[in-house]
Amino acid sequence: MSIVSKTQKTEDKAWQKILSNAITDPKELCDLLELAPDIFDLLSHHDSKISNFDLKVPRNLLSRMVKGDVDDPILKQLLPVQAELLLNKMYTKDPVGDVDAIAGSGMIHKYHGRLLIVMTGACAVHCRYCFRRHFNYLESSFSIKQMHQITRYLQQHNDIDEVILSGGDPLSVSDQKLQSMVQLLESEPQIKKLRIHTRLPIIIPERMTRFLVNLFSSTRLKVIIVFHINHANEIDDSVSVMLNKLSEARLVLLNQSVLLKGVNNNPDALVALSEKLFENNIYPYYLHAMDKVEGAIHFDLEEEEIREVYHQISMRLSGYLLPKLVREISNKPYKVPFFS
Repeated sequence: MSIVSKTQKTEDKAWQKILSNAITDPKELCDLLELAPDIFDLLSHHDSKISNFDLKVPRNLLSRMVKGDVDDPILKQLLPVQAELLLNKMYTKDPVGDVDAIAGSGMIHKYHGRLLIVMTGACAVHCRYCFRRHFNYLESSFSIKQMHQITRYLQQHNDIDEVILSGGDPLSVSDQKLQSMVQLLESEPQIKKLRIHTRLPIIIPERMTRFLVNLFSSTRLKVIIVFHINHANEIDDSVSVMLNKLSEARLVLLNQSVLLKGVNNNPDALVALSEKLFENNIYPYYLHAMDKVEGAIHFDLEEEEIREVYHQISMRLSGYLLPKLVREISNKPYKVPFFS
């Protein structure tokens, strides 16, 4: 075995070990943050199993949360509470029309020129507002055995020049599986751009192994990494070091965030986020009005508040720091500007 392969194996084990040791008990999370569990109306472990969407928080993320703060913006995104059981006919299991756009195993084709591949259902954390929290990953995720189906689909749709890797989190899969995907896409001359939507390197910076950075920087494809960061506190020194490596590798770095009640629904938080992103060579891309997914009613905002918050940050941010305010509407052929 070569020195390089030994290094790769060591780096793989590092991030996988962090991921495998994640906190899954809400009461343990509260204890570690010096918070009394009875402060929150927690979902029980049994209730959480009903939705098949348990708590999942890697332990290294605790250093970015403020102990004793019941309103910590990172904690609020991840802690399962009884409000998730509230039902409303406006909040559905498939709010963005993914099911209707499934084009084959692991493939979702919604927008002209772009094909989305669901690489896995696994994530580094379980964000409680996730629009795919009810998605059937067992039936609709990619596997190496189905690569020929993707090749055939691309050849049948020669207007597609961009592939988006999504999930779950596409960086939850191995470097080898990602390499196989990149090689497949490189073999199709029509594919020019590879977009990767991920949260994992923000949660576990060790995920961006040297092998993976080299893979993305050496391909002929133009690689765009779209992070999901909702609050400036999510970017600590370890994340900044990782982001600097990606910037030095000349990868395009963008961010999309979700407007969430109790997390970032105020101008100061959103301005601080844009500034922090730019300090780390990431351009704000989208600010999403929350997808109306069942289980996330308590995060949603009234339209009037959304408009006012966006108006306030528009007055304070330079144009290149102002994310586009959008929402995704089922069966629409594009992300819809909020003010349309």
